[in-house]
Amino acid sequence: MKDTGVKEEVSILYQDVIKGLQTDQKYLPSKYFYDDRGSDLFEQICELEEYYPTDCEMEIMRDYINEISDWVGPGVQLIELGSGSSTKTRLLLDHCQNLAMYVPVDISGSFLKEIAKSLNHDYPELDIHPVAADYTTPFDVPDSDNVEKRVVYYPGSTIGNFTRKRAASFMNAIGENLSPGDGLLIGVDLKKEVGVLEAAYNDSKGVTAEFNKNILTRLNRELDSDFDVEQFQHRAFYNSKKGRIEMHLESLADQSVKINGDLVSFKKGETIHTENSHKYSVEEFEEIAGDYFERRKTWTDKRDYFSVHYFERV
Repeated sequence: MKDTGVKEEVSILYQDVIKGLQTDQKYLPSKYFYDDRGSDLFEQICELEEYYPTDCEMEIMRDYINEISDWVGPGVQLIELGSGSSTKTRLLLDHCQNLAMYVPVDISGSFLKEIAKSLNHDYPELDIHPVAADYTTPFDVPDSDNVEKRVVYYPGSTIGNFTRKRAASFMNAIGENLSPGDGLLIGVDLKKEVGVLEAAYNDSKGVTAEFNKNILTRLNRELDSDFDVEQFQHRAFYNSKKGRIEMHLESLADQSVKINGDLVSFKKGETIHTENSHKYSVEEFEEIAGDYFERRKTWTDKRDYFSVHYFERV
């Protein structure tokens, strides 16, 4: 059964990759950044001086944690999407009263297992149920008799990786699986100066470039591909028309790559679009939230670079 599951995952990966690389603007789904190495690199990115979202979100969480925890309330099943290292979540775990259960959800199963082990050690009285899943698709949430309400926690402005249309659909999908009175606590990156935005995705240490190129290393390993990783370079820029940072991998030469026996050709200068990071005003994001949610409270950092919203399912 285990081997069958692995084969199925490889098949889905292959299908997604071939589909993306056969379009006019080649692309790769950004969820495939997060193998073990990619997850580790992203944690490093979050510590970089240029990458402001982490510090700004932590500033908000530290400054307003009592108010935020009051909105979350007691007896809550806290479901964190894309939990990663759960660093910001520890503030919630420390301050929320009588949490019924914490459910970290992450696509990287082995990374999640290590984080859950650490959390179980630090919070031995807390009911922790990690779920290894792609949270953009349906997954099962553990049941608990002690839960008074559910709160979905989606930190880190990951919602910005979706197109606006897809973000609205994703918000609706969350709403469909919650009950009236349940909550959504979500981080959203705000619009700001282009120089600040572009510096955050072109760090001086090259960690973001390594993170971007690691997706090709993963394909070489898991799909028997033969990408020459050094023949691609990281590019990140702000697309003002679409209100987003775009990350690409640019081919440095005319070249062909074998992927599980298929041949994909690249022209010099052609790019693979690997990620979007949309930026919103508070009002723009409120429009994205859709029919299921009403915004109850918004917190921002001192520079108004970042925002954390509490929405209630209506």
